[in-house]
Amino acid sequence: MWQSFKLALRRGIEILLGIRSTERDPDAPMPLATRVTLNRSYFRKWLVLGALIGIVAGVGAIIFASAINLCTHFLMELGAGYRQPQPAGEGVTAVFPITRLWAIPIITTLGGLLTGIIVFCFAPEAEGHGTDAAIEAFHEKGGYIRPRVPLVKTIASAITIGSGGSAGREGPTAQIAAGFGSALADLLHLDDHDRRIAMLAGIGAGIGSIFKAPFGGALISAEVLYTHDIEAEALFPSFIAAVIGYSIYGAWAGWTPVFGTGDHYSFNRPITLIAFAILGIAAGLVGLLYPRVLYFLRDRFKALPIPNYFKPAIGGLAVGLIGLEFPQALSMGYGWVQFGIDNNFTHISALVMAALIFVKILTTSLTIGSGGSGGVFGPGMVIGGFLGAAVWATLHHLTPGLVGYPGSFVVVGMGAFFGGVAKAPLAVILMVAEMTNEYSLIVPAMLATMIALLITGNRSIYEKQVPTRLDSPAHKDDYALPLLQQLRVADAMRPIVATVTPETPLSSLGGMLDTYHFMSLPVVKNGHLCGIVTANDLTRATQRRVGQVPQTAAEIMSRRVAVVTPDETLYDAWLAMTRHGFKHLPVVRASHSDEVIGEVTLAAIGRALRLPDLLGDALPASEDEHHIDQGEQAETQDNHKTPPQPIASHPSL
Repeated sequence: MWQSFKLALRRGIEILLGIRSTERDPDAPMPLATRVTLNRSYFRKWLVLGALIGIVAGVGAIIFASAINLCTHFLMELGAGYRQPQPAGEGVTAVFPITRLWAIPIITTLGGLLTGIIVFCFAPEAEGHGTDAAIEAFHEKGGYIRPRVPLVKTIASAITIGSGGSAGREGPTAQIAAGFGSALADLLHLDDHDRRIAMLAGIGAGIGSIFKAPFGGALISAEVLYTHDIEAEALFPSFIAAVIGYSIYGAWAGWTPVFGTGDHYSFNRPITLIAFAILGIAAGLVGLLYPRVLYFLRDRFKALPIPNYFKPAIGGLAVGLIGLEFPQALSMGYGWVQFGIDNNFTHISALVMAALIFVKILTTSLTIGSGGSGGVFGPGMVIGGFLGAAVWATLHHLTPGLVGYPGSFVVVGMGAFFGGVAKAPLAVILMVAEMTNEYSLIVPAMLATMIALLITGNRSIYEKQVPTRLDSPAHKDDYALPLLQQLRVADAMRPIVATVTPETPLSSLGGMLDTYHFMSLPVVKNGHLCGIVTANDLTRATQRRVGQVPQTAAEIMSRRVAVVTPDETLYDAWLAMTRHGFKHLPVVRASHSDEVIGEVTLAAIGRALRLPDLLGDALPASEDEHHIDQGEQAETQDNHKTPPQPIASHPSL
C-alpha cells in the first residue's frame, strides 16, 4: 500500500510539473551544477519542488521545536528545577531560582547516555552538529541522506539540548530538513544533481523556519558549502522553500523575531566604526579558538577505548559539573544574550559574559565533541553576543565616547563571530538582522564580520567545507563541458563489438554475455536495431515455469532503446549515460534511426578528452579498437532500457 501511495504521489507531482519522469522533455535545460538554465521549465520545476520541501521543512521545524520544549520541560525544568530565561520572541526573559542545582550533572549525564544509545545504535551519522554531515552528503554522497536520519536526529538533538547540553538548533535542523529534501528526491527518482539541490533547499527552509530568518536561511544553504564560493543554483529553490517553511512555522510559533521586535539602535556616528573594527578583531581571534577546541576534544573522545554510546555521557557529566558554577553555559543560552541586547546587566554582568565566552566554547566542545547531537551555530551566536558585551565594557571603560549602547555590540558580535568562523558572512549577517530586527546595524556588522573573516583565514567550524566548487567532487565533471560540447560522437565512436539477432537462441545468449563481459547486448537484424537484451532479461526468462520459457532473444528483448547519432555532441552522450547509469550507447544514422553504425562508450569519451579519470574507470586504449574496455564490464544490468527519446533532449527532473 505504501508503494502504491508513493507511486501515486510521484505521478501527481510529475503531472503538476508537466513532465514524465521516464521520458525526456525536448524543452528542458541541460543542467550542470555550475550552470543554471533560467527558463520556464527550471522555474516551474523548482517552484513546485521548493514549495513541497518548504511544507515538509516547516512541519519538521514545528516537530523539532516541540520536541526540544518537551525534553527541556521534563529534564531540565522538572528534573533539575532550572528554568532558563528565554529570548523575547520565544518566552519570558527572566531569571528563575534553581531549586535542585545538584541534579544538573545527573540530568546532563543521563541526556548524554540516552543520546549516545539512540545515535550510535540507529544512525551514527547523526552524531555531532549535523551541518557537516549535510555538507559531506552534498560533496561526497550525491546529496543522499538515509531516511532514518531525520527521525534519529530529531530525537537525539531534542534530548541533548533539553538535558542541558550546550548545542543549538541549526545543525540538527539542517540535517533533518536536508534529509527530507533527499527523501523527496528519492521519491521522485531525481538524479544526483537535483537531489543535491533539493537537499540544500531543505537546509535553507529548515534553518530559515526555526530561526524565523527566511532570507538568511536560504542564503546560508548556498554559502555554507564552501569557504570561498557559493552554490548559486540552490538560491531559487531555497528561497521558495524558505518562504513556505517560514510561513508554516510562523503561523504556529508567532511572527515575533527570535530576539524581539528590536529597532532599538541606529547607525549614525561613523566614529563608532573604530570600536566595531576592534570588535571584529576580537571576533576573529576568538574565532580561531572555537574550532580548535571543538575538534581537539572531538579527537580526544574518539581515541577513548570505550564504546561510542558512553562518550556523550562523559561529555554530559563534564558539562553538568561546569554548569554548577556557570548555569548560563547550559543548553542554547539565547535568553542570556537577550539581556545584553536589551542593555540589561542586572542579572548577568559584562564581566560574567566575558568569562562565559570561554566557558561556552568549552561546554559546546564537550557536548558536540563527545558525540552529542546539536548545532554549533546557536552557541556561536551566544559566544559572539557575550564577546560583543565584553568588548563594549572594555571600550566603555577606556574611551566612553567611542561606544554607544552595549546592545548594538552584542548584536554585531553575534554576526561577526560566527560569520567569520563559519565562512558564511553574508548569510549570518542577514540572519542576525532578521533574528534581532536590527537592520540598521548591518553596516557595522559588515565591517566587523569582514575583519573577523580575514583573521580566521581558512580555519572554519565546518570541516567538510571545500574552498570552491572546483574542489567539490559534486562538480568534478563540470569543467569538461567546453570540450564535451566541441567534440562529436563521431570522434569517439567505434565499430560495435557484439550483437545478437532476434532469432538468437537463449542458450547462446548466456555464453555471449560471459565471453564479452557485458551485461547487455543490442539486438540487430540486417544492420537495423531491433531492441536490447540484458542479463536480467535472460535470468527472468529462465526462471519461468516449464513450457513458458522463451526460446529466442526476440521474446525477451526490450524494443525501446536509447541511441545517439554521429553528429550529436559527446556532452549529449555523456549526460545520458551518467544520468541513467549507462556505460555505452548504440550509434545510429541520423537519417535512419534504427540503422546501427557503431557504439560510443564512457571509456572512449574519456580517451577522446584524454581525461579517463574524469568520465569513467577506463583503461588506456589498446591497439585493437575492438578491445572491450574493462571499465565497461561492470555496466548497469538494465543498461539502455529507457524510452526511445533523442539523447540530445534532457530530463526536466
